[in-house]
Amino acid sequence: MAKNTMKQDEELNSRSNLELIIRLLAYLKSYSIKVTIILLLMIFVMICSLLNPYLLKLCIDKYISANNITGLLAIAAVMLILNVLAMYASRLRINMMAAVTNKILLEIRQELYTHIQKLSFSFFDERPVGKILARVIGDVNSLQELFSNSITNFIPEILTLICVTIIMLSMNLKLALISMLILPILATGLFLIQTISRVRWQNYRQKRSNMNAFTHEDFSGIRIIQAFAVESKTSNSFISYVKDMMDSFIRAVKLNDMFWPLVEFSSGIGRVLVFIYSIKLIRSGQLTIGTLIAFTSYIDMFWRPIMNICNFYNTLITNFAAGERIFEILDVQPDITNLNNATMPQIKGAVEFKNVSFDYGDGVNVLNDINFKVRSGESIALVGATGAGKTTIVNLISRFYDCAQGQVLIDNTNVQNVTIESLRSQMGIMLQDTFLFSTSIKENIRYGRLDASDADIVAAAKAVNAHEFIMKLPNGYDTEVNERGSRLSVGERQLISFARAILANPRILILDEATSNIDTQTEKLVQKGIKQLLHGRTSFVIAHRLSTIRDCDRIMVIDRGEIVESGSHKELLNLGGLYYNLFTSQYKFLTESA
Repeated sequence: MAKNTMKQDEELNSRSNLELIIRLLAYLKSYSIKVTIILLLMIFVMICSLLNPYLLKLCIDKYISANNITGLLAIAAVMLILNVLAMYASRLRINMMAAVTNKILLEIRQELYTHIQKLSFSFFDERPVGKILARVIGDVNSLQELFSNSITNFIPEILTLICVTIIMLSMNLKLALISMLILPILATGLFLIQTISRVRWQNYRQKRSNMNAFTHEDFSGIRIIQAFAVESKTSNSFISYVKDMMDSFIRAVKLNDMFWPLVEFSSGIGRVLVFIYSIKLIRSGQLTIGTLIAFTSYIDMFWRPIMNICNFYNTLITNFAAGERIFEILDVQPDITNLNNATMPQIKGAVEFKNVSFDYGDGVNVLNDINFKVRSGESIALVGATGAGKTTIVNLISRFYDCAQGQVLIDNTNVQNVTIESLRSQMGIMLQDTFLFSTSIKENIRYGRLDASDADIVAAAKAVNAHEFIMKLPNGYDTEVNERGSRLSVGERQLISFARAILANPRILILDEATSNIDTQTEKLVQKGIKQLLHGRTSFVIAHRLSTIRDCDRIMVIDRGEIVESGSHKELLNLGGLYYNLFTSQYKFLTESA
């Protein structure tokens, strides 16, 4: 059973803020030189900002009061040069950080995509595709602001706050302490907001993921939706998903928007207290007008980094949920892994199941103590009712899953003891669910062997009698098939998929309902092609249409996860058991239909 249906919110393992920050900062290591330059530029801008109030104090207390125009112009020139340089440095920093951020996001997205490709079938069995796409696209994009505007600002803002605090304390200790009285109240309020805000942002991203999953499935099945005229129903469902997402976003934003008013309120209270106390100091001659103006500027500079740090913290909270969702996927370990780097030798084709049992994680066995041996070059048909375990057997041979008990051996080698790549590269697999990529017919066939020449592709198509219909298409082998091959008929898509499997020149061939959607006339042509293909290769053929597997060397009848009958077509008919009943009932159905 899937962990997450479309409507079900995803469950995430809670992570500490420190853990997430460390993992995110690790992506900056590759760009340490550029980040260092960016930080130096920001420190330069910070120093220029710190000098402005002090130079203003000199202008007022020293040069204006003394009517020294020359000195005043000199100070003004220094301030102009410093601020122009600071403006240029700030611009350069923004451009450099944007470049670094884009590269980091590309790296994270590529790492996530590559990791997902390595995950086992069980991972995809448990999650709607739309929710996976939400991680790769939406959640990664959410980290952009985190890297571009927050992390690299944090260190300069801390330094600014420290320097301004020292300057304020040195200028007037009492005023400095009064301006900071409100900080403990601010810190308490921010902590309370953060605790609730993080949970709300997690909820929003879950609701957005649910909407993505629904939208993906809805558009994937648009033909069914239109065929049954249920557009209004799916539209109402979509509105429901959007409303859930919108409501969760508004709840998160409402709380998030309390950050700035709280900081602004604290800043205002601090200024009022300073001005009230300054009146007393000015009257007593303990404070000059120039010092008050400079101190007021430093108060602004004191609260600005606090606001920016709060904004940084706010951004962290907003995007921690995205980071958690990304790392949750990256931390998923494939069920199927290479235990060592042993390479599968060239396969001859002998296959053996030794006491194999298997379940899909729910504790209910799909296979129960299966035992059989297949000689190299032998063709085996697997028949039985839907859900009997036929596809599970071929999935274990291909090592899409590992058996819970027992061993699957190929040429006396346990498939779990060799690399997945070396095993599957010697196998040809045509699954029941025919999938074509939105590219040309030629490139779809070439997936069977990426280094295949155009001549090899044509030869593979001719082997399954697909060449003739391909050449009738507008651009022949260069015809674009559209997403999932929607431009072709179901039978044509299966022929293309079959040519892809043949091109791989496999030692073991697996055909899972390979001819289920091909008409009788086309099937006769395909049978001629696969007859030569099967020669000298071990093959496993799953077919409900029993007429297609009569010529197999052996037929194994699977029932409730067990092999109940095994033999040739003739032997099983003479046995008069389950296969006989399946065959005669199917023949009777066809006769009655005729």
